[in-house]
Amino acid sequence: MQKLEVLGANKLKGEVNISGSKNSSLPILAATLLSDNKVYLNNLPKVKDIETMINLLKSLGSKTKFDKKTLVVNNYKQNKNFASYKLVKTMRAGILVLGPLLAKFGKAKVSLPGGCSIGTRPVDFHLKALAKLGVNYKINQGYIYAMAPKGLIGSNIIFPKISVGATENLIIAATLAKGSTLLKNCAIEPEVKDLVNFLIKLGCDLRWVSKRSIRINGVKNLNRINYSVMFDRIEAGTYLVAAAATEGDLMIKNVIPEIMKKEIYILKKIGAKIKLKKNMIHIVGKKKIKNINIKTAPYPGFPTDLQAQIMVLLCKANSKSLIKEEIFENRFMHVAELNRMGAKILINGNKAFINGNTKFAAAELMATDLRASVSLVIAALSAKGKSIINRIYHLDRGYENLEKKLKQVGAKIKRIN
Repeated sequence: MQKLEVLGANKLKGEVNISGSKNSSLPILAATLLSDNKVYLNNLPKVKDIETMINLLKSLGSKTKFDKKTLVVNNYKQNKNFASYKLVKTMRAGILVLGPLLAKFGKAKVSLPGGCSIGTRPVDFHLKALAKLGVNYKINQGYIYAMAPKGLIGSNIIFPKISVGATENLIIAATLAKGSTLLKNCAIEPEVKDLVNFLIKLGCDLRWVSKRSIRINGVKNLNRINYSVMFDRIEAGTYLVAAAATEGDLMIKNVIPEIMKKEIYILKKIGAKIKLKKNMIHIVGKKKIKNINIKTAPYPGFPTDLQAQIMVLLCKANSKSLIKEEIFENRFMHVAELNRMGAKILINGNKAFINGNTKFAAAELMATDLRASVSLVIAALSAKGKSIINRIYHLDRGYENLEKKLKQVGAKIKRIN
C-alpha cells in the first residue's frame, strides 16, 4: 500500500495551477447519459473518482475516449440501466446516475452509494423528490429499484433540507420529464450552477426563478456540445490554507476569486495577506495567525470540504477557536491524528474546540477520508521532521498530482510503497 513521506517546516513558494472541479465533473458526467449525441468535456481532473464515474458510464453502455485532453462521451447505443455496487461502492456520486436513467428509460437499478465515511448521507431526499415526479421505488439488498410507469411527470418539489446531491439528481431527471418542474430550496453551490450551465448548453430548458428555486421545462431533443468544467474551488482553498499554514507565498492560478468570497474573507480575518487578480489569488501567510469561530454551511457559507484544512491552520492560531460542523455528523475523524501531532482539540457533538499555539510534531498518520487526508498533509508540511501518511488512496480520489504540485512550490514530499 502506498504512503506519503513529508519532510516539513518548508515555506511553500511559487505558482499552483488549479485543476478542473471533481464535484462539478461528476454530476456533469452523469448528465451526459441524457443525450444520444456526442458530448465533449474539457478540464476534467485526473483523479480516481472521475475514473470510477467514467467506468460506471462504460458499464451502462456509454462509449468513452480521450482525444488529447478532451473526453468524448458517446451514448448512441447506451441501453443499460443497472449501476452495480462494484462501481458505486467507492464513490457517493454514483447515485447521480439514478436521475438520468429514470429520465431516459423510466426505470433503473442503482446500488446505494459509498465514498467517504463522513456521515450517513441518506438518499431519502433524492427518492422522495423523485416519487413526486412519478417514480415508484423500493430498496432491497443494498439496491434501489426504481420505476416510473408513466415516465417522469413534472411537479412542484420543496426540498426539506438543502442537499447538493438531491438538487443535482432532480435537476438532471426533470430535464426530460413531461411538463414543468419547479424545485425549491435548492443547493446553489457553484458546481450546481456549472451543471445547470452544461444542461442549458445541451439544449435543456432551465432557469433560476429565485435564489434557491429553479424552473425546468421538459424537452425531447438535445444538442451535440463541447463544454469546459469549472475550476476546483476546494483544491484552490486547500492550497490557500497550505500557504497560510507554512508562512508561504503562493499564486493560485486558473480560478475565479468571486466564487471564493467566504474562504478569502476567513483567511484574511485569520491574518493572511491576499491580493486578487483576474483568474488568480496571491496569498502570503503570516507568522501570527489569529483565532476565529467558524461554522460550515451550504454555499455561500464556508464549505464543509475545507473544514479539516482550516482546522490545521487554527491549531497554530494565537488563541482558542471554534469550528461548528453543520453539514455532516462524522467529519472530525482527522482530529485524533492532529492531536497525535501535538494539537489540542476537544470535540463535543458537532463542535471542535481548538486551543491554538500548536507546534506540530512529525508523526506516522492514518488518513480516514478525502479532506481529512489532505489536512494531515498540511499539518505535516508545517511540522518539523518526517511524517508518514498511510491510506493515501483517499487523496487520489480528489486531488490531481498533489505531490507534484507541492514539490513545484518547495515541499519535500514523496510517494513510497
